[in-house]
Amino acid sequence: MKKTLTSFVVLWLLLAGLIFASVNLGSIRVSLPELLKGLFVAYNENVAVVFDLRFPRIIIAVLSGAALAVSGVLFQAVMKNPLADPGIIGISAGASFAAVLVTMFFPAWFFFSPIFAFGGGVVACFLVYSLSWKSGLTPLRIILVGIAVNAVFSGLLEAVNYMTGGRQSVVAAIVGANISMKTWDDVHTLVWYVLVGLLGALAVSGRCNLLSLEDKTVRNLGVNVHAVRVLVSAVAVLLAGIATAVAGVISFVGLIVPHIARLLVGSNHRTLIPFSILLGSFTVLLADTAGRVIAAPYEIPASIVMAVIGGPFFIFLLRRSDKTYGN
Repeated sequence: MKKTLTSFVVLWLLLAGLIFASVNLGSIRVSLPELLKGLFVAYNENVAVVFDLRFPRIIIAVLSGAALAVSGVLFQAVMKNPLADPGIIGISAGASFAAVLVTMFFPAWFFFSPIFAFGGGVVACFLVYSLSWKSGLTPLRIILVGIAVNAVFSGLLEAVNYMTGGRQSVVAAIVGANISMKTWDDVHTLVWYVLVGLLGALAVSGRCNLLSLEDKTVRNLGVNVHAVRVLVSAVAVLLAGIATAVAGVISFVGLIVPHIARLLVGSNHRTLIPFSILLGSFTVLLADTAGRVIAAPYEIPASIVMAVIGGPFFIFLLRRSDKTYGN
């Protein structure tokens, strides 16, 4: 209990410090008193620039990180597979493909793109489940089928991207997970969907604990295992879809964050999910901030930073669990 409380407090402080550091990274710097005064007391030109340009980017990184991390926690609970991640098994790619199509053909519906992204994620999730099912689900088969589904949707995304006629298009920004030019309109699009998804995840946290048991045991408790899996999967797809629709495909967040969170606060989902919300926010914001600093004045998208970090981490987990998944 003491370790869990300490982990929460330390992570809160780290996240607050990172947010303030991210606000001040750039040509314009403001002190904390100046920032608070410019936001709530008197107009300040520097604070206004920070508010319009940096705040939306920071908030989107925080919200999308929380959504992707919790989505990974839920998928791992449903599939009983610690290697499940919405980016790896194709959920994010399916959601992004649907969001891209809506952006291309119905740009006026951009506010509803998370709903269409949710639909694309549902299709991808259905494909992974149905193609992986063979007298049950095995972790290795889920990963292999998920990689194949991810490759298909990623290929379709690239094809659409080249059809749009250039890397500077809105479609390319969605595919590339480039959150540098996001505005308050994007924040308003994302925030309500994310809040609904996170509340749904907290509501099903107890069900996730049941899924860690054998199916026969859960049935003996009078619980419909299949209904629980569908419900938890729907929440996970919703979170991955809404984050992807606005922030783009950012892989490995749902893989790395749950593993680190379990080491710090344990496997009880009632604690694991709230902690993953904070740790996911911190991870994506750190990746985005690092991408702004590493090659300044140029920027590296958060998706690329996470790929560089997450790829070796994924290989490490595969090698560590070869006795379970290797045969």
